Amino acid sequence: MVVVGPVSWNTIVQVPRLPEPRPQTLFARETWATLGGTSAGKAVNLAHLDVPVTLSTVLGADAEADLIRTALSDRRIRLVAERVEGDSERHVNLMAAGDRLSIYLSLPPAPAGPLPAATRTAIDRARHVVLDLSVRARDAIPLARSSAATVWTDLHDYDGKSAFHQPFLDAADIVFMSNDAVADPRALMTRMVAAGTRLVVCTLGADGAIALDGGEWHQVVAAPAAVLDTNGAGDAFLAGFLSATAAGRTVPDALRAGAAQAAHALGSRHLSPLLDEA
Repeated sequence: MVVVGPVSWNTIVQVPRLPEPRPQTLFARETWATLGGTSAGKAVNLAHLDVPVTLSTVLGADAEADLIRTALSDRRIRLVAERVEGDSERHVNLMAAGDRLSIYLSLPPAPAGPLPAATRTAIDRARHVVLDLSVRARDAIPLARSSAATVWTDLHDYDGKSAFHQPFLDAADIVFMSNDAVADPRALMTRMVAAGTRLVVCTLGADGAIALDGGEWHQVVAAPAAVLDTNGAGDAFLAGFLSATAAGRTVPDALRAGAAQAAHALGSRHLSPLLDEA
């Protein structure tokens, strides 16, 4: 498996409610620092499932880069990190009853030049490649498409219109998205499949997920979970689904595996229970 995309160092702040657009004071219920980023979420959940993964990302030249490296130091994760001058990606995530307001504190500049040789070799040899929304993952699209790998992408809260998302959608065999920005995800998923996408999965939060595989619809309910934090649940779902698909399981089975892995992530204050064990 290869995952290309962003990682970050996050400060999680649990608040009673998300702030309204007016001057006010809120008292945090709890706060902690942890690994973040959609590609990190997929990598640590794949590792939790005992699936080896190469994670290609960009890190700055700061203390947070060292924290990220330490968090990703599991033996099942091969980290290929391009180092750039400046800060690594950092967020503050305000969390309230499952809602999130993510404040970006810094982003590393996109590296110039070709992808690292280690990333290129890993993609060339991979059975599955996940390209997460980022400039560097966009650079990897031609290489992934020319390989024998199945190409996956995670469009997150795609509204069906965003120009930045379009190259990822065009390149992917398998597309993941959420229903956060669309009122009728089934209509959008139907258009994607009609345009050539092999399989589309849409996560529905507490309502589970739906998938369109060719012309066949599938649905799964959310697995029971004792929710500590919702960050990374969608990435965990994709990791569970991907692991099951790679093992030759059916789409309904993969949906159930995704829901189960998402429940594991929801029960952790981190992106995955793997980080609880570190």
